[in-house]
Amino acid sequence: MRVGILGPLEVRDGERSVVVAGARLRALLIRLALDPGRPVSLSALSEALWGDAPPADTANAVQTLVSRLRRAVPGLGVRSGPAGYRLDLDPDDVDAGCFERLARQGREALRDGNAREALTTLRDALALWRGPALAEVTDAPYAATAAARLAELRLTAQEDRIEAELRTGRPELLVAELDELTAAHPLRERLA
Repeated sequence: MRVGILGPLEVRDGERSVVVAGARLRALLIRLALDPGRPVSLSALSEALWGDAPPADTANAVQTLVSRLRRAVPGLGVRSGPAGYRLDLDPDDVDAGCFERLARQGREALRDGNAREALTTLRDALALWRGPALAEVTDAPYAATAAARLAELRLTAQEDRIEAELRTGRPELLVAELDELTAAHPLRERLA
């Protein structure tokens, strides 16, 4: 099972796409996918799902949504415990976790002087993006910080990839991309 949050929510069971219907159900899965393998407290889930207007019986409402999510996506492990609910996935099974790992490996390869390996790894990392991170929950209070952090990591990975491409030759292919990025981020010294 794989979950994508770098763009609209995407759930895949092998090659098969799984439809998760309902905005609240999708928001629940997105919030859990931000912390795969780690418990998310009931209060954090309540805030993510209802903001300042939680239902009277929050615990029961979250439990009902989790049950619906389990039925909607058979095979997706959502476990409950004293600390909250946990999405039973490896971080690499969520595109954001995989992106972060690949971006870190690419940066390390670049720092170690292996530009070709860095270029391949960073291209793989950036290919995971299908749109803005957490695109479906941008209004949720928790999403702004998480989306901004992921967007910053994406921009840093783009800078690293460009540096790797410059080290491997053919800098003329980067002129248009660099013009676009420096126009969008005029205060980024590294891009300039």
